[in-house]
Amino acid sequence: MSVHSSEKQSHPAPSSRAIVVMEDRRSAGTSTGWHMHATGQLLYATEGVMLVHTDAGSWVVTPNRALWMLPGLRHNVTMSGDVLIRTAYIDVAQIPTLPTESCVLNVSPLLRELLVEAVRISPSTPPQGRDARLLDLLLDEIRISPVLPLHLPMPDDPRLRTLCRELSAKPAASSSAAQWAASIGVGERTLHRMFVKETGMTFATWREQARLLHALQRIANGDKIIDVALDCGYASPSAFAAMFKRHFGVTPTSFFK
Repeated sequence: MSVHSSEKQSHPAPSSRAIVVMEDRRSAGTSTGWHMHATGQLLYATEGVMLVHTDAGSWVVTPNRALWMLPGLRHNVTMSGDVLIRTAYIDVAQIPTLPTESCVLNVSPLLRELLVEAVRISPSTPPQGRDARLLDLLLDEIRISPVLPLHLPMPDDPRLRTLCRELSAKPAASSSAAQWAASIGVGERTLHRMFVKETGMTFATWREQARLLHALQRIANGDKIIDVALDCGYASPSAFAAMFKRHFGVTPTSFFK
């Protein structure tokens, strides 16, 4: 299993065109290495799951979900399972009416098929006729796609960042907020204030989101739901399923279908 982790320079835009869609296949366990793009990037996989780390936090990109990243966002993408990637590189200077923050978007069946079809459009010539209309519709679908809660923001405070790394590494840990606060030398109320200020989330919400992202990776790898639930700190699969359905509207077993 080869993993590329060396720092990479900023990637140039694939073309001077406003939007270019490209395809890439990656093996399980590989990663892109840290890099950035001069353009905006819509990262989507028709097969497999991607874990995207950035300086600002992490995202899990599952089937039927896409990650919109702003230009210049340094990131590293790791593959869970074999992944077939379709990426739209978009010049936001030419097309400014797109999300103003990096986020995970729901991919409708129409948006999926547009991304699949747009891969065949040559990046070296200006699109005309049907190709131009297809790309215009693709951009319209991106604009109206709903944002999903699959982001785990990382705080700037070094004490809180250390605690967050521990929470992510030990999703089953049952320590209370007071115990976590004591571990970094602050009071419980101070911890709650710090979390809201630094991440925009409460401590409980951040911990639940960390468990959710961990669970998505495990489910993508084919692990049993009961094992995932227990390893994420839930007393039973039903408690885990209730949390999962509250976020996504479907059960864990239905999510990847």
